[in-house]
Amino acid sequence: MIAAPEIPSEYSYTQDTDTRFSSDTDFSEDPDGRNPSLAKGKSSLLFQGGKKGKKAAGEKGKGGKGAGRLNGHHQENGMENMMLFEVVKMGRSAMQSVVDDWIVAYKHDRDVALLDLINFFIQCSGCKGVVSGEMFRNMQNSEIIRRMTEEFDEDSGDYPLTIAGPQWKKFKSSFCEFISVLVRQCQYSIIYDEYMMDTVISLLTGLSDSQVRAFRHTSTLAAMKLMTALVNVALNLSINMDNTQRQYEAERNKIVAKRANDRLELLLQKRKELQENQDEIENMMNAIFKGVFVHRYRDSIAEIRAICIEEIGVWMKLYSDAFLNDSYLKYVGWTMHDKQGEVRLKCLTALQGLYYNRELNARLELFTSRFKDRIVSMTLDKEYDVAVQAIKLLTLVLNSTDEVLTPEDCESVYHLVYSAHRPVAIAAGEFLFKKLFSQREPEEEGAPKRRGRQSPNANLIKTTVFFFLESELHEHAAYLVDSLWECGAELLKDWECMISLLLDDPLPGEEALTERQETALIEIMLCTVRQAAECHPPVGRGTGKRVMTAKEKKTQMDDRTRMTELFAVALPPLLAKYAVDAEKVTNLLQLPQFFDLEIYTTGRLEKHLESLLRQIREIVEKHTDTEVLEVCSKTYHALCNEEFTIFNRVDIARSQLLDELVDKFNRLLEDFLQEGEDADEDDAYQVLSTLKRITAFHNAHDLSGWDLFTSNFKLLNTGIENGDMPEQIVIHSLQCTHYVILWHLAKSSEGSSRKDDLVTLRKQMRAFCMMCQRYLTNVNTAVKEQAFTILCDLLLIFSHQMVSGGREHLEPLVYSPEDSLQSELLSFILNHVFIDQDDDTNSTDGQQDDEAVKIEALHKRRNLLAAYCKLIIYCVVEMRTGADIFKQYMRYYNDYGDIIKETMSKTRQIDKIQCAKTLILSLQQLFNEMLSELGHGFDRSSSAFCGIKELARRFSLTFGLDQVKTRDAIAMLHKDGIEFAFKDPSPQGEGGPPLNLAFLDILSEFSSKLMRQDKRTVHMYLERFMTFQMALQREDCWLPLISYRNSLQAGGDDDTMSVMSGYSSRGSSIRSKKTKPPVATAGTSAAKRKLPEEESSSSEVWQQSMQTPVMLPSPHLTSTAMRDPKRGRDDSFMGVYPLPHDQQQPHQHPQHHQQTPQHHQTPMDYNSQVTWMLAQRQQEEARQQQERAMNYAKLRTNLQHAISRRGTGLMEEDEEPIVEDVMMSSEGRMDDLNEGMDFDTMDIDLPPSKNRRERSELKPDYFDPASIMDESVLGVSMF
Repeated sequence: MIAAPEIPSEYSYTQDTDTRFSSDTDFSEDPDGRNPSLAKGKSSLLFQGGKKGKKAAGEKGKGGKGAGRLNGHHQENGMENMMLFEVVKMGRSAMQSVVDDWIVAYKHDRDVALLDLINFFIQCSGCKGVVSGEMFRNMQNSEIIRRMTEEFDEDSGDYPLTIAGPQWKKFKSSFCEFISVLVRQCQYSIIYDEYMMDTVISLLTGLSDSQVRAFRHTSTLAAMKLMTALVNVALNLSINMDNTQRQYEAERNKIVAKRANDRLELLLQKRKELQENQDEIENMMNAIFKGVFVHRYRDSIAEIRAICIEEIGVWMKLYSDAFLNDSYLKYVGWTMHDKQGEVRLKCLTALQGLYYNRELNARLELFTSRFKDRIVSMTLDKEYDVAVQAIKLLTLVLNSTDEVLTPEDCESVYHLVYSAHRPVAIAAGEFLFKKLFSQREPEEEGAPKRRGRQSPNANLIKTTVFFFLESELHEHAAYLVDSLWECGAELLKDWECMISLLLDDPLPGEEALTERQETALIEIMLCTVRQAAECHPPVGRGTGKRVMTAKEKKTQMDDRTRMTELFAVALPPLLAKYAVDAEKVTNLLQLPQFFDLEIYTTGRLEKHLESLLRQIREIVEKHTDTEVLEVCSKTYHALCNEEFTIFNRVDIARSQLLDELVDKFNRLLEDFLQEGEDADEDDAYQVLSTLKRITAFHNAHDLSGWDLFTSNFKLLNTGIENGDMPEQIVIHSLQCTHYVILWHLAKSSEGSSRKDDLVTLRKQMRAFCMMCQRYLTNVNTAVKEQAFTILCDLLLIFSHQMVSGGREHLEPLVYSPEDSLQSELLSFILNHVFIDQDDDTNSTDGQQDDEAVKIEALHKRRNLLAAYCKLIIYCVVEMRTGADIFKQYMRYYNDYGDIIKETMSKTRQIDKIQCAKTLILSLQQLFNEMLSELGHGFDRSSSAFCGIKELARRFSLTFGLDQVKTRDAIAMLHKDGIEFAFKDPSPQGEGGPPLNLAFLDILSEFSSKLMRQDKRTVHMYLERFMTFQMALQREDCWLPLISYRNSLQAGGDDDTMSVMSGYSSRGSSIRSKKTKPPVATAGTSAAKRKLPEEESSSSEVWQQSMQTPVMLPSPHLTSTAMRDPKRGRDDSFMGVYPLPHDQQQPHQHPQHHQQTPQHHQTPMDYNSQVTWMLAQRQQEEARQQQERAMNYAKLRTNLQHAISRRGTGLMEEDEEPIVEDVMMSSEGRMDDLNEGMDFDTMDIDLPPSKNRRERSELKPDYFDPASIMDESVLGVSMF
């Protein structure tokens, strides 16, 4: 422990005994607290159980006076206590003046002042009780704490350290500051009087062992801050002792003539006094450490554990000579395995303070070797804050020595630079930068600064490229750049060096970059330019754009200016060098989008602009790749900015290029169409390549002046007529025509268009929609997908919503699809989206097994489905068409579940009733499909029927819990379902069940969503379709009707009662490892039981609800939930169909029959007799089935009686027990509870609701070493 060799032998502590302190030592009067000759041989820190110390005989007079004040403490000094607490709570006054006032009061009467301090700690814990002078003098600490616990306010679990609000915001810091200032102001006298500190430490130690969380939390924080203050005192004493020792040695080494013996004696006396004080401080610190820290660092409350770990880190950092050793580091290492991220975070921050000081690294070697693997694994912690601090700690370890972390350890951190969580990525980037880029070549003083390939950054940039390629995540260069931006921005913005590496020849002896490395370098260079120009992280990192500071804005402007000056000159030669490489050109052509175009004029760089435009034109003529052409189009769009003077020059170049492309396309197309079937592949390739270029430019530029609609429509029409048009030509022609329509609409939306223009647009749009509809039947899948996507977009754009927002003049353009078009769109979705993965024939070259190809195909199908669902949501197509989509919810849940669920949610917001009708229609369609496959005699346990029923259950869950909002929709759903069930007659002829009767079993899944009164209404509607013979049938084929009627009648007390469940999930308090048969519990019986009067009124309601005279209520089996508990134990079986109350009583409750004879005085009619006889028959069958459950019911009864005898009063407050240690009950009680049990093991849960005295007797020691690892302990509420 602390300075263990110097601790007196009298202070011995055992591991398994809690240390307590008491003032048993007689104190001599020392009002100033400056008696340095206190007896050090006696220990004032004793185990709890001793009494409070009394004053010496010399203090009787003063003590009597003080006692008189203490007796009136509540009246005279209560406001003073409140003021001390209030001052600390407000935190406004200087804490030193508050402490000085308390010290003055302590010197005047230390008992009264100390009592004020004790009550201050009690109040800071949120306790309303007050420790009186009488209690302080005559009661032990444990008795005082027990009294305060009984007076604690249990109404709220909040206390000052946890209360939210502005007035409590600074309470914790003020509370900690008060303790620190108190020790600092008392460090020269009062803390050594063997009274104040002993009493405070004893109180805090006792409170820290309390079961009340508020006491334990507050006292632990106070004790830890007290310990930190004492560590500062001990550190000052150590420094003073060293200084005194040096002065003593210097004086003693002088010659005898110059030596001052009196000074030697003073120094010797001073050193002795300092040594005694240090021994006292060490005793106090040992007492707090063993009495509080050792127990609380494994407390069940995470906040308390975090406090302990945070403070021990402070101790080791402040007084490393005493605390920085394995005896204390082990607690931090152990706690790094804590289940709470808050505690793990404190461990890492504590260690960071130690590893930051390189002088302490030698003392951390053993700890590092022991816990390094744990720290490395914490970089993948589920709590991002913990992962960030773990990476920062490894960075500090890396700074201390390179030998500790293995290459495997470093690689586990490297890949985190690609993390989606930006703080984790930045921390990993800093680690990577320290590891790979910290070794720079030293520059000679006075030598000219090297640039380009010869600069010191050249090798570092190469290293970045090598790392990027080795990570094999080539699509995430932006994430790598963002991770390194904060620590390596200077390196990443050395664009001059990057350009030199790409353009200049390698130096003698230098290895040139490979083609793959050049591609990676260009990609990284583009990402650095984008990061500098936009100043925000890439997509997926960060929550959005933040407001930049003035300094950041200036840096952004400077970077844009510098990059424009560099790349305006270097980009044309780069494009010329890599003109044939599509990937390199695609990245290079994106650079002008981030330029400051004004630099072309102010920097006199027009000739470089001309060179750039010339290179772009050549690239357009060379390449036919869609991605390259689209980037060229965007580059022209970025350069054609009317705000800058270069606009005219760029616009002329663009117009010339487009003129040539359109003229060439028209000429080639005319020749191509004339040749017809005789056209060769070269002609088709020329047409396709030119059409690709025009389509790419039409995406970003308005080409309305070239009349591309006529030529493209002619091409598409020829393709329909001949049927042999190449696939890619049709696809790009459809896309180009789509752009023509959209650009025409954009002009018309401005409001300045003429009526003739709207008429022309309307004709073109409708003609093009019909053309797309015709292409839906094309043999080529890619063409059909393109036509479908464009058609969905056009229908959505030209829907009735286009006139909103003051665009009423566009109303002639509104287009609603006809039924034939809606049908074709739906058929396309069913045939091309809802298919198995293996059925997708889009993949070519034998790549069916390629996972990437499958994922790409799935994304394409999801986009197709989303396009159609948008038509449903915006009411472009009828909502009922969504039934074919909704019925696929379960089968394709993994692929499209989110899209279908969102569509259902949106349609319900539009029209609840129509949405419900669509849902029931989808179930009816599935039911009809099942009948066509399996026939009318299908098995209701088949997977097909169970799948439909599960889908109905999922649909039911989407309606939510608010039955009022969905009332009409659910009622309409039941109406349609009932009509469907009785729509078709029985295939067996008269007397047989209707063909769709089994659909009622599916419909019963929605019964729980009906309100109580609506259930009666639906039941009455059901009876309109039933006949007298149907009500009498009890064969299996009629069970769906019985089940559905039962679900409608089961809502008297519980609208959500399942028709297939006979027991409550809350009933059993026994958790056995064996499987037990379901049985109704006493708790359920009590909840469901009714008085006879209530039963009769309920039966009258049911009789009144029967509108048809020939209709009979369904015969129901009885349930133990409705029986008397004394008799119901022998027949503990829950039937599937509960019997109405008026028919249960003659058989179940003869005693009730005697009390309420009015229900059975009149003779029963024929229908009631038949019903009662059927009920009797089913009851006989039920009795035969429940014989195996009877034994268990008897055992259950014995168990309940045993618990009721032994545990009376224990369940008064809480209804549901929590898991506690079974060892809390005595062995005899366990024998009583196990009496009559015929199974092997059973866990008995003791109830937690007891008063405090009972809890103190029954609660286990939940501060065992495994507490922070045990879920059950962590879940126990402390108060």
